[in-house]
Amino acid sequence: MASQIRPPQTSSLPIGIAGALAMAAAMGFGRFVYTPILPGMMAGASLSAADAGLIAGANFVGYLLGAVLAAYGWAAGRERRVALAGLLATAVLLAAMAATDSLAAFMVIRLLAGVASAFAMVFTSSIVLPYAAQSERVSMLHFGGVGFGIALSSALVFLVNLMAGDGAHGWRLSWIGSAAIAFLGLLIVAPLLPRPVRGATRVQEPPLPWRRPLVLMTLSYGLFGFGYVITATFLVTIARTTDAGPVVEFLAWFVTGTAAALSLLAWRLLVRRVGATATYAACIALEAVGVLGSVLLPPMAGALVGGLFLGLTFMAVTAYGLQIGRTLAPESPRRALAFMTAAFGTGQIAGPLAAGWLAEGSGSFTLPTVLAAAALTVSALLVVPILRKA
Repeated sequence: MASQIRPPQTSSLPIGIAGALAMAAAMGFGRFVYTPILPGMMAGASLSAADAGLIAGANFVGYLLGAVLAAYGWAAGRERRVALAGLLATAVLLAAMAATDSLAAFMVIRLLAGVASAFAMVFTSSIVLPYAAQSERVSMLHFGGVGFGIALSSALVFLVNLMAGDGAHGWRLSWIGSAAIAFLGLLIVAPLLPRPVRGATRVQEPPLPWRRPLVLMTLSYGLFGFGYVITATFLVTIARTTDAGPVVEFLAWFVTGTAAALSLLAWRLLVRRVGATATYAACIALEAVGVLGSVLLPPMAGALVGGLFLGLTFMAVTAYGLQIGRTLAPESPRRALAFMTAAFGTGQIAGPLAAGWLAEGSGSFTLPTVLAAAALTVSALLVVPILRKA
């Protein structure tokens, strides 16, 4: 068995802050700022719902491609440089979105941005998370950065729209402002991010044993990717189409980010009492309720409830799902994570495409949102047999 090398004893707070800011820039802005900017883009750049789904799908294709590429050994010894390069590319590509109104260009830029955010997330995590053994606050800060970035992006877009007087004219400024914040994050992260810890030598893993629990878990995780991403992409647009008002649009995404930043801390007690699998299923069921509420409740309540439930659950489901996958294939944990990530990525690529086309055909986001809730319900039910054996 290969020896395990621990990270050097050092103050964990700066490392946790570096991880949080990197995740805020790469994920909160690099991936998710599209959600609050989208309504203005649809009005100002004359995008249809189907166009919006294509742009979102391109970003998720890029993210999946980046995650797959990051799994190979080409970056060994260069993780820190690749992580910082991913953050720099994220800032540049955010700015590039303001320089065009072409659907094809939007799709190419967002595809490349998906690759960049995946590189930044994967390689920053590989550096930061070994320090979580010293202090739990490192992982809390690191993953909480996604929610912090989402909340900050919501505030940025709201302020830009107030200054511009109309989101249809302020969307370019929102992209530029996002780029500036991401670049500022890079400047802070660069001196704080340590060099990677050299861990155990990689061992060739055997092929995955596709037992029934792992098959069910992988299918569940893929359906979760499909179900969560429809609301995560179109929540603010739904609020705009129902005339909920600019303050509600801002609050819906701000609440999502704030809840996401605190979600792992909030669910920790339940995990200790009932385990990760039961918590995973409970989070997905709660998210299905919030997804339905986003279109079935009155506009203001729907946007806020949808945002709150989305924020409380999606980071927890992501983290616990991968944890469960590893335990179901202890002899091949990396392969299990790779297949589950591929299933999740496929689901979140298909989600915006299906939602955009269905919304275009039906004239509203009600039908695709109901479909998302149904997918989440099936996702939760698929893990019931695993619960019975736990």
